[in-house]
Order: sequence, then C-alpha cells, then structure tokens
Amino acid sequence: MYDKVLSISGDEAMETAREVGRKEGILVGISSGAAIAAALKVAKELRKGKKVLAVVPDNGERYLSTALYQEI
Repeated sequence: MYDKVLSISGDEAMETAREVGRKEGILVGISSGAAIAAALKVAKELRKGKKVLAVVPDNGERYLSTALYQEI
C-alpha cells in the first residue's frame, strides 16, 4: 500500500490526459490526468514486477470543446 500525497500541477495533469488520449485512444479528464501522472511517478519508484492501480475519476467528454483536447 502506498501512503503518500503527490503534487501534480495542472499543466502536468492536462499533458498526461492528452498523452493518454494520443497513445491509448482514451479521452480522460483533468482529474484523471492527475491520477495517472501520480501513478506513473509511483511506478518509477517501485521494484520491477510490482503493479500500480489508479482510479480514473472522470472522462474527457465534457472537455472536448476546451483547450484540453484542441491539439488532438
């Protein structure tokens, strides 16, 4: 169990959300981008073979007409 608070900037959350959209074809929201960015940071600290689970709390549907997905 990982018990630590990680700070993720708004810019990092948005860039991670865009990257997930580009690479995985999954449109997620800003909160989800933050959760995934934090999970990726945790994964880098763990030993090989360990798993990380991130709860993705929103989708990108409501962000389609915003700056979040203008570049995709």
